[in-house]
Amino acid sequence: MDVKKLNDDLCELVSRRNLLAAIDYNDEAYDQVEEDLHDFEDDFLEKYDEYLEAAFQTVHDKLCPDNDVLLPIAYIAKKYIEKTDDNGNMLYGVGPNEGVLVESDKHLRNDVRLILVPSPTRIVMTIDNTSPEVVWEAS
Repeated sequence: MDVKKLNDDLCELVSRRNLLAAIDYNDEAYDQVEEDLHDFEDDFLEKYDEYLEAAFQTVHDKLCPDNDVLLPIAYIAKKYIEKTDDNGNMLYGVGPNEGVLVESDKHLRNDVRLILVPSPTRIVMTIDNTSPEVVWEAS
């Protein structure tokens, strides 16, 4: 797997999701931006579905075995928080209630979510919308 290409494509997908989130539904560009996003998501899945689904299966088996693995697109946030570090590299975070809600045996009374995040491509688990923990990283 070319993890650099995966990350580049995931960054592009995130950029497109952020663009759609920033446009009002009544904006005349909304439909075209949404259609372009869905086309890109389809291409993304065609390239990376098998690899990412295996990664999510590994994470699910370890952390939330009673939950079914969804398509990797489901784990991508609707909107990402973009920041630049001191070296000019883009860093990504997510706001509350993003990602897929799962039931974890370790955190029975908590809101546990899995989110696919770029730079580097990784799966992050949040507990009660805090304490992001990397549970898998592309290699």
